[in-house]
Order: sequence, then C-alpha cells, then structure tokens
Amino acid sequence: MYTSQPEPTDQLTVEISRDLETIVPIFLDNRKKDVQTLRSALSKQDLRTVQNLGHRMKGDGGGFGFDRITEIGAAMERAAQLEDHSTIEQHIVQLEDFLKRVTVVYR
Repeated sequence: MYTSQPEPTDQLTVEISRDLETIVPIFLDNRKKDVQTLRSALSKQDLRTVQNLGHRMKGDGGGFGFDRITEIGAAMERAAQLEDHSTIEQHIVQLEDFLKRVTVVYR
C-alpha cells in the first residue's frame, strides 16, 4: 500500500481486487474532479463542501482499497471543521499528488 513519506517522483502501487476493475478508474477520475471542486470551494471559503467531500473520501477510499484517500479525507474533514485553510490546501495538494503517482495493480 501507500508508504508514509515517498519521494515526490516515486510511483505508488496499490493492489486492488480484480472485482473492482471496472469501477476503480471511475472512482479515481471522480477524485481528480474533487481536487478542482475542493480548490474552488476553498477559494470561496465554502468549508461545508470541503467537509462533505472529505467525509465522503474518508468513507469511500478504503472500500475501494485506497487507504491513503481515506486518511486524506479524514484529515481534510477535520481541517474544515477547524476552519484551517492552510491545512486544507496541504491536503488538497497531497490528494492531487497521490492521484498523479498511484498505479493500480489488479489481483
């Protein structure tokens, strides 16, 4: 799974059940769209949207085999509750970075 402090250029490999092969690409595409939605929400100070998306990622990530998305979502939800804009931005960057570097291997 995900290592805690990889180099920024390292690829991340996540093993996912072959049963999810048709829906994982859709899930990841939707998280990429979430990055844009989160940036827009943060610029508008719409912390409710940030909190809701963080909560959803926290719940959905692990079910698809992406524990790191769950971790980021939980942290983002907490940061939104605390109205911590700089921490939210850090988590958006972490999510974007993860999505750029993740490689899925179906087993």
